[in-house]
This record gives sequence, structure tokens and C-alpha cells, in this order.
Amino acid sequence: MPTEPLSQKEIEDRLRELPGWSVENDRLTRAYRLGDHFAATALVVHVARIQQELNHHSDLTLGYDSVALSVHTHSAGGALTEKDFELAERVERIAPGHGAR
Repeated sequence: MPTEPLSQKEIEDRLRELPGWSVENDRLTRAYRLGDHFAATALVVHVARIQQELNHHSDLTLGYDSVALSVHTHSAGGALTEKDFELAERVERIAPGHGAR
């Protein structure tokens, strides 16, 4: 997958396809509230598997009943790339109920 930085327009277009995701501090971010610690921990495990498959790792923050992700591409100087959006799309497909912030 290319690691060329996306333009601002490309980022905005891709964000329209990912409700709940936003760009904060030049990173693609999303938070999920999952109801309990077991569900939040399970999501972290699933996200870790996706990250390994894609060889692309995000910052994860695990709370009692929540998980927050922050994604950017180190090899592109910290810019957002297709790799970041591929990771976000894959996480959305497995997130329980696509939990709200």
C-alpha cells in the first residue's frame, strides 16, 4: 500500500466514508465506548491483530469501557496515508456496534 501523504481534499473525502473518525493534531482518531472492560479489552486484541496483518500500528488507549485510536504513518513523516484509512476501515468492520464516542 502506498505511503505517499494524502492531500487535504483526499483526507476530507476519505473522512466522509468513516463516520465517527476525525483528524486531530494531524492524526486520524476515533474513540469507542463499549460498555465494560472486557469488551474494550477484546476490541484492543482485535485491533492488534489487524495492525499485525497490515504491518501498520496505531496508538491505542484502553480505558475501563473505552478504546481510543490515533493513527498516522511514520514512514511518511507522520502524514496521513492510505495505510491509515485502510486500518480505520478494517477497525470499523469489527468494532462492536461501531460504538459511539
